[in-house]
Amino acid sequence: MDITTVCVIGGGGFVGRHVCQQLAARGYRVRVPAHDRERAKELTLLPTVDVVGADVHDADALSRVIQGTEAVINLVGVLHGGRGRNGFQEAHVELPRKVVAACRQNGVRRLIHMSALNADTNGPSAYLRSKGEAEAIVRASGLDATLFRPSVIFGRDDAFLNLFAKLLGLPGVLMPILPLASPDARFQPVFVEDVAAAVVSSLEDLGSFGKSYDLCGPKVYTLRELVEFVGAATGCPRPVLGLNDTLSYWQAFTMELFPIKQIMRALGMLMTRDNYRSMKVDSVCNCDFPFGIKPAALEAVAPAWLSARTPRARYQRFRAER
Repeated sequence: MDITTVCVIGGGGFVGRHVCQQLAARGYRVRVPAHDRERAKELTLLPTVDVVGADVHDADALSRVIQGTEAVINLVGVLHGGRGRNGFQEAHVELPRKVVAACRQNGVRRLIHMSALNADTNGPSAYLRSKGEAEAIVRASGLDATLFRPSVIFGRDDAFLNLFAKLLGLPGVLMPILPLASPDARFQPVFVEDVAAAVVSSLEDLGSFGKSYDLCGPKVYTLRELVEFVGAATGCPRPVLGLNDTLSYWQAFTMELFPIKQIMRALGMLMTRDNYRSMKVDSVCNCDFPFGIKPAALEAVAPAWLSARTPRARYQRFRAER
């Protein structure tokens, strides 16, 4: 298969930026549709990446941006549902359906789709059910499709470890103890660079057509263990109060109340009842990482950026700026 130009939907997002960088490094021409070009401005520094103003939820605009490419990578995903543009249904179900239709319309056979571990139309949360619906759409498309199903993805700009770093960085007088919902939920975090490498490696691998790959890191952690790891790495350890199932549910419910919801969303700390339901299923997998990639251990890479949040590091930056 000869692929020269790839359309990356969601290329301006956390995983998308890493995928685009690796595609560009391998010489592919990359087209990134963006409703807000400002969010993807760092990609314009890559010589073979073209950021195009387009609303991918508009079927005609999506078809135009896919036209002339040989492959499409769909990385769009949202963690919190609700009404409007950010709802699970629109992002996880309607958009994949439009992507499949646009690929067919433009004769694009190759499609890579980012799903999630435990995606299932009968899953416990709307998030997992919507991801499961998307998988069914892609599998039934008749295209040369590959699906990736990662556990929680971590990296310098993630919304996972950095969430806990923000919470633990609050003054102790405001939060002397960290109340933690679902402390025994299990995850197998995977490094964003490894996820991007798997996606790019699969692009022209004929053996990956029609397959689905679970992506996990080398080690399983409970949520409590991850929070404690972040506390140690940032120099802000805090006692963790694990909440039982009932209190975990009510913490999530409280965070959804207005105006608390608005405050938590602004701080990037919103947890919903749907998130709580997703954590009912362990996000772990017992399989080898594909394409000969050896996944990085959390302890080997995360301290490189988490340590920048230590009190000593912040003090040194303050002195340097004086």
